[in-house]
Amino acid sequence: MNFCSQCGSNQLSYKIPEGDTHQRFVCDHCGRIFYANPRIIVGCLPVYQDKIMLCKRAIEPQLGLWNLPAGFLENGEKAEEGAVRETFEESEANVHILKLHVVFSLPKVNQVYLHFLADLKDTHFGPTQETLEVRLFKKDEIPWEEIAFHSTTYALEKYFEFGKTYPGVHVGSYDGKQKWEK
Repeated sequence: MNFCSQCGSNQLSYKIPEGDTHQRFVCDHCGRIFYANPRIIVGCLPVYQDKIMLCKRAIEPQLGLWNLPAGFLENGEKAEEGAVRETFEESEANVHILKLHVVFSLPKVNQVYLHFLADLKDTHFGPTQETLEVRLFKKDEIPWEEIAFHSTTYALEKYFEFGKTYPGVHVGSYDGKQKWEK
């Protein structure tokens, strides 16, 4: 950060503001504190009968690997709306959100994933600019060695372990060393 977006000053310090616990950029001229917080990624675990829909990524990171449809939540958007939008953008699939399935934290890259369990409304889906291929997989067909992200692996494992009727939300994380908590 080179300039204060409030007053335009280039007198910025990276320090712990009074009463805070984390280092932040602070404008030495006007006192504005700039907070950098985790990004929220939203998506769905789409289910059709006994199959899960996965998308093969056409973009980096993890080009060519399989993933649940997900992406960044937009400002002014509810989490479940973003999950439905991202699912459509990546697969042209229409889904009905059932419930929040997984909260998965990646503190090393400042991301928090919210994966919603969803029913596919129909079998109309296909690749988009963001995907090379979209497919339905039975449990024994999941390409586990070709899954793009830890959050997807975690969401899939919890789904296959507990199914649709689990009353709670699964919470996991990956910090670069420890895979996740159960």
